[in-house]
Order: sequence, then C-alpha cells, then structure tokens
Amino acid sequence: MARIVIAGAGAVGASIAYHLALLGADDVVLAERDTVASGATGKAMGGFRQQFSTEAEVRLARESAKLFRELGSPLFDAVGYMFLATSEDGWARLRARAEMQRGLGVPVDEVDPASVRGLRTEDVVGAVACWEDGVAEPAAVTTELVRRAAGLGVDVQEHTNALDVRHDVLVVACGATSAELVPGLPIRPLCRQLVDVGPLDELPHDLPMTIEDETTFHFRRRGDTLRLAMTEPRPRWTHEEVVDGRLVTDWRARLAHRFPPAADAAVVRAWAGLYDMTPDAHPVIGPAADGVYVACGFSGHGFMQSPAVGDAVAHELLGLEPPVDLAPYRLERFADGAVFPEQVVL
Repeated sequence: MARIVIAGAGAVGASIAYHLALLGADDVVLAERDTVASGATGKAMGGFRQQFSTEAEVRLARESAKLFRELGSPLFDAVGYMFLATSEDGWARLRARAEMQRGLGVPVDEVDPASVRGLRTEDVVGAVACWEDGVAEPAAVTTELVRRAAGLGVDVQEHTNALDVRHDVLVVACGATSAELVPGLPIRPLCRQLVDVGPLDELPHDLPMTIEDETTFHFRRRGDTLRLAMTEPRPRWTHEEVVDGRLVTDWRARLAHRFPPAADAAVVRAWAGLYDMTPDAHPVIGPAADGVYVACGFSGHGFMQSPAVGDAVAHELLGLEPPVDLAPYRLERFADGAVFPEQVVL
C-alpha cells in the first residue's frame, strides 16, 4: 500500500488521517510543522451548521453532522444555529434558503426568536433555525481525532516538514499556507478576528449561535463568555494576523443592541487568524499534480466540513467510491470559471 503523508494537523488533515486509518490504510503519516491544531483550527469560532446556500455545501454538512453527533458533549453541543432577518428582503432570502435546505433533509424551522432569553427582537422580521446544528471546540475535536488516528496506527509527527518525509502521495491540508507547497493554488489568506467578552451571569445554556443575516454579526456562548464575529466591511488580504480595535468596539455595540444582558461585558481577549479563501468560497479537493492531492481553500468552513471531507478524501485516496460527490471541488473548475459561489460565508 502506498505511503500517504498528510501535511497539516488541523481539522481537515486530522480527519483525513483518522478516516484513512478507519479504512485500513497502514502507512499514513500526519506531519505538522508546529503542533496539532496550532493554526486556523485552534483560532476558529467553533460552530457547525448545515445551513449553507448551495447544495454541494449542504450535502457536505449533512455528512459531517454524523461525526459531530457521535462526539457529543463536551466536544459538541447541539444548541442550534438561528438566523435573524431584519428586513423583508432578508426574510425572503432566509425562507428561500430554508426551503432548499429542507429539500436536502436539513430540519430548518421558522422560529420565534423571542423565545431566546435576553435576545432583543423588536426589529426582527423573521427567523429560522436548525436545532441539530451547534457549537464545538475545534482544537479539542481535532486532538480527539488525532488521538484516535494514532491509536489506529497513524504516525503523528509534530514539528515536522511534510516535504522531508518519504511519501508516495502527499496530501496538502495546510489552509492558507497550502500554496507554499503547491504553487499556483487559487488561495488567498484573509485575516479575520474574533472577540470573547464576559464573564456573564446566567447565560442561557441553550443559547444558539445567533446570526444577523443582513450584517453577518454573530455570537455564541462559550462557558460564561460570549464569542463574537462578523464579516469585516473591508477584506484584509494578508498573512498578518492583526486585531483591529475599531471592529472590537463596533461588535460590542452590536452585541449590546442584540443581547442587552451583555451590554457592559468586558473584553476577555481578541485574536485573529486566517481564512484560506478561494474565488468562489468553496474548497479545492482533489489531485493537483502527480502524487499530490490537495484539501484546502475552505474559506472559513474547514472545521465544520472536516468530518465529511476527511471521509470522502480517504475513500478517494484508497481507490474507493467517496460517500459524497467531490466533483464540484476540483481545481479544474477555475479554468472555466467557478459558477456556484457560496453566499453564507461568516
């Protein structure tokens, strides 16, 4: 059997290694130049949702849901994802997306957001939620998959350059730095940041991930704190991971409006990480050269899609039929122009 070396021990690389081992691959190396989950995975928001705007992404999420359900608490809590619309146009858009999602088996409901304790809803026109979705700990989930993979025989090597490890097949799953190993990949690093505020007394334990669809401002509970994020008004195309204090101030004001109990919550910490963006906000998955396979460009969705991607990639690497169709994600699509841009990029 060919020796498979995976570059990158974030969520995607760990999932590929784990699923390869489950399928009986007996010569797999998971190589990480730093430590497990030390890159974008360890800096992520920590959400899992099935509510995407394109069928291909919904299908990946449906498959990924199986592993998140299996992991369960404390690694994953199905508290739901709730999208709020504050305009008639936004409400029409949410309802149209929900209809498509339900057609693919996602249990999305129209809900009353006033049922969430502490949430201000006077300006909300409508809301939808999927209660199977929820929040997770990306670094902890990734560490668990690495532990399982190692238990099944995967050779985990931290502080290792994958290019220095003998391989028959190199799988590149390095997020925003993947183009360093495979020049020419259509991936750009986008700096994004997050903020934790708190502590807060008596936060609802079942507080869903709450997203304003028009603004993309969203927040989730993490212990006795709230984690905030939002698409930035001016994209920062850079490898530099820098916190913009003006955004922190803006997000705290938005939180005070949407969730008044947190109006005076102090900043616990703010940090930045990198999205590995593609032109259509869909990943690149498949062969890139002789003996080189890529799984990157997840555009902020790598953690939540990693279970399905890991399983599908492992099947394909071993010559088996993948459980989900990977054809939409091939590199070649950019030669003809990508035609299915994802709209729900948070």
